[in-house]
Amino acid sequence: MRLHRLDITAFGPFGGSQSVDFDTLSAAGLFLLHGPTGAGKTSVLDAVCYALYGTVPGARQSGQGLTLRSDHAATGTRTAVTLELTVAGRRLEVTRQPPWERPKKRGSGTTLEKAQSWLREYDATAGAWKDLSRSHQEIGEEITQLLGMSREQFCQVVLLPQGDFARFLRADAESRGRLLGRLFDTHRFAEVEKRLAERRRAAEARVREGDATLLADAHRMQQAAGGAMTLPELQPGEPGLAEAVLTAAAVARTTAREQLTIAHCRLTAAESGQAAAERELGEARELARLQQRFTEARERAARLQEHAEAHRAAQERMDRARKAEAVAPALELRDAADAEHRRAAQAEAGARALLRDALEAEGAGGPRSGAAPADDVDASAHAGASGLAVAARRAAEELGGLESARRAEQRLSELLTERAGLDREERADAEVLQEAEAWLAGWEEIRTGLQSAVESAQEAATRAEQLAVQRDPARRRLAAARQRDQFARDTDDAQRQVTAATERALKARAEWLDVKEQRLNGIAAELAAQLTDGEPCAVCGATEHPAPARKDAGHVDRETEERALAVSQEADEQRVEAERRLGVVQRALAAAEGEAGDTPTEQLASQAQELERLYAEARNAASALHTASERLRQAEQEHERRVAARQQAAVRTASRVARRDALDRERTTLEQQLTHARGTAASVSIRATQLERRVALLTDAADTARAAEDTAQRLKDADARLADAAFRAGFDTPQAAAAALLDAAAHRELQHRLDAWQSEESAVRAVLAEDDTAAAARRSPADLAGAQRTAAAAAQRLREAASARDAAARRCAELDRLSARSADGVRALAPLREEYDRVARLAALTAGTSAENERKMRLESYVLAARLEQVAAAATVRLQRMSSGRYTLVHSDDRAGRGRSGLGLHVVDAWTGRERDTATLSGGETFFASLALALGLADVVTDEAGGVRLDTLFIDEGFGSLDDQTLDEVLDVLDSLRERDRSVGIVSHVADLRRRIHAQLEVVKGRSGSVVRQRGQ
Repeated sequence: MRLHRLDITAFGPFGGSQSVDFDTLSAAGLFLLHGPTGAGKTSVLDAVCYALYGTVPGARQSGQGLTLRSDHAATGTRTAVTLELTVAGRRLEVTRQPPWERPKKRGSGTTLEKAQSWLREYDATAGAWKDLSRSHQEIGEEITQLLGMSREQFCQVVLLPQGDFARFLRADAESRGRLLGRLFDTHRFAEVEKRLAERRRAAEARVREGDATLLADAHRMQQAAGGAMTLPELQPGEPGLAEAVLTAAAVARTTAREQLTIAHCRLTAAESGQAAAERELGEARELARLQQRFTEARERAARLQEHAEAHRAAQERMDRARKAEAVAPALELRDAADAEHRRAAQAEAGARALLRDALEAEGAGGPRSGAAPADDVDASAHAGASGLAVAARRAAEELGGLESARRAEQRLSELLTERAGLDREERADAEVLQEAEAWLAGWEEIRTGLQSAVESAQEAATRAEQLAVQRDPARRRLAAARQRDQFARDTDDAQRQVTAATERALKARAEWLDVKEQRLNGIAAELAAQLTDGEPCAVCGATEHPAPARKDAGHVDRETEERALAVSQEADEQRVEAERRLGVVQRALAAAEGEAGDTPTEQLASQAQELERLYAEARNAASALHTASERLRQAEQEHERRVAARQQAAVRTASRVARRDALDRERTTLEQQLTHARGTAASVSIRATQLERRVALLTDAADTARAAEDTAQRLKDADARLADAAFRAGFDTPQAAAAALLDAAAHRELQHRLDAWQSEESAVRAVLAEDDTAAAARRSPADLAGAQRTAAAAAQRLREAASARDAAARRCAELDRLSARSADGVRALAPLREEYDRVARLAALTAGTSAENERKMRLESYVLAARLEQVAAAATVRLQRMSSGRYTLVHSDDRAGRGRSGLGLHVVDAWTGRERDTATLSGGETFFASLALALGLADVVTDEAGGVRLDTLFIDEGFGSLDDQTLDEVLDVLDSLRERDRSVGIVSHVADLRRRIHAQLEVVKGRSGSVVRQRGQ
């Protein structure tokens, strides 16, 4: 991968558009990216990462979306990053624009515009760019596939973060494992460990579940065996559980079968004894029954003899009743006719009494029109059926003539109700008119007051808006003035610190130059101290040394010179830092003075306070605008409602006058018609009710009179037929025949007594004639109680024996069933147990907990250890050059403390020949060791990613900790990367690097944003 060009617009600290030509910078192999702190050096690398992956490096991922936009950018300028690069032989151009809040094209405010991305490829044949995709997802997948690494790998391999690798050198095994796992994507091995652990837990759960089921069946067998079975003291999952359970089950089954045989023998003996006892009991019962039967027959024969006379009287009574049954139909007809006649006569008397009462009630009111006179009442009360029917027809004809009068009476009632409603409406409208007139009289005064309140609030709102515009600049000027005063004091302090630091730096440099001059003067003596006879001189090559120089009393060795140089460099760094702080404070002071001017801070504070007071007063007055406007709107609505109510009430009053006159005329006509129709009755309804009652009573009286006449004739005919029937049956009078009759209940009772006597007599004779009963009576009484006790005891023994035999049989069947199920479970569990043993062994081995894994290394750690060994070997090649052959990085599998082994990293010091931890390296040694480690890791990750060439690398900071000699060696190593056709960009603000590296990209910051300045070779 080689970078060609980077275009940045409104990104990070860059307010405008900036372009970086990497082709020019990469021509020299090494190029420097420098600038003051906060200018935006790292933002250039962020732009490269954002163009490729759509996000910035992990530590700065919070700066996404809208926060990537530069605060210095113009309102209408959109943030964009375009990167042109060559990867896998293809020249591509990636453009990304994050989402941004742009001004609306119409109206005020802003609107959110979505992120956009473009991917183009240069077609060398056509000599033009062609579009590939505008999809974020497709572009991300294409770039990741071409580079062969994720964003994390790219940031760790191409944008070499030296601080991360310094921590990597000193980190423990777990921290190294997390970093290497992200770079080499070894999570699949961790997934293998996780999958094996899950399979082990699943297999263990199935084995434990099977063992638990087996133990549950064992407990059931123990319960079925009645305590004759001993369970093994093992838990689910422990070996030997299945064999122990099956053995205990076999013993329990044998014991149960023996108990079943014994119970069967006892049951056979009990059945024989019970059969003999039952035979004896049957014989005793039969003898007792026959003896009791004979005794009861003798007693029944004696009772029959005592009641013989009563039986003969009952027989005679039954004979007379049978003769009287021939007269019974005539008696029933005569009784029915008599009852019917009495009911008809009673109904006729009641109907005539009701008619007489009703007619008397109508005539009691005096001689009114329509009332019945007294002679009519008497005639109707004594008239026959035909006379009553004629009177009923006359009353019905009079009732039919009242129908039209009824309708007139109903209409009069409705008319009166409507007239009362008009009166109520007239009173209500009068009240509405009076209330509306009273309210409308004060309307002009109310409206004037409310409009005045609205205008006052609007004026206050306008005044508040004007003061708000003045308030923010006053606040900013006051804040700037306070900063101006503080920065002025800070400038004086910083100036004093710069003066003191400069003096210390000059003094330390002078002392270092003096020490260096003294050492150079005595360097011959220092070289002479290393001469050995027979060994060549490092200066002239001679093997003889006749007159070596001698050290004098003022000789200075190399360590003293290095200490003086270190003191001088430290003092110079303090001076540079003091000057940087002075520059920062001076720029801040200038910015504050430009904002605040020369006005004193107290005056600005007083002005700002007065503006705040006036603004608060205006705001308070303006807050009443909504309330005043709402009250005015409500008052205008009320005015409109009152006016409309007054108009509507006047219209309703005019319409009611005509309607009331029409109702009065119709009322007069109806009252005249009703007076003639109802006569002297209170109403037409009352008169109609009287006539309806008279018609009903007359009709009822006529019907009952006709019924009474008919029933009297039927009674006379029934008496004649009854006398004739009694004479033919042999009775002197009908009364004698009626007395001889029996009702149904008496007849059944008498017949039942006669039948019972006959049955009892026959039964007693049959029993006394039986031979076996007479023979049993001659024997001694039967011992039934003794035979019953013997049979009960035998039955109890049989039940106990059968219960014991059934329990033993059930015990055997249950034990056989549970044993068979347990055996099936053991056979089914055997493959699961074998699988669990195999998976558990593999899971323990990959997790580093197995005894076979001597170093306790996890599978992922084992793979990462191999990668770390490759990284250490690749890093050592460069580390030896940077350290002049002194240091070598080696990988170690030793365990660190109580942790696991596999990811140890040590450094071998050639000067001492000992291996020590990387955490013991000094600051400068840590830097070039971490740099070598980063470069080695880049090579290994590149090979792991599929051999993608990484032609452009960036190294971020760390060079300030190196001395001149080590810096030269490090730069030589970096310069050697050109052998692999690589270009390396160094991100640093070390001043010495500007003299050593000619190709430079400078980032300059200013108040309107940062800009880039590029210089080639």
